[in-house]
Amino acid sequence: MFVVGGRVDRRPTDDLPIGAALNRNFGRPTARGEAVEGELDRLIERSSRQNDPDEESELWKASVRQYDASREAELRAAWFEHHQGQAARLRAVLEELIANHETQAERYRDQPKGAA
Repeated sequence: MFVVGGRVDRRPTDDLPIGAALNRNFGRPTARGEAVEGELDRLIERSSRQNDPDEESELWKASVRQYDASREAELRAAWFEHHQGQAARLRAVLEELIANHETQAERYRDQPKGAA
């Protein structure tokens, strides 16, 4: 008994045509070796689609440098604004304070000695 072309053939082997292959898959659509080859092909294809780790590392490093430079520029701009604003506020307060002290000094300049 032999399986030929997916069906059981009970003829003796002498009745098979010369060169006819016996179906040894026993109902499976592909042989085990073909399945393994297919899986290896898929693995190789998936691996080839992935980026090179060294290339990814360099891209990541470049991205970090770009982010750091952008963040540093942002912080510099924020500190510039802070100090400009603080200088303007201090100037306004101190000018008023200076004017007040000058007024007080004038008042004391015109007073006679001993009159306080």
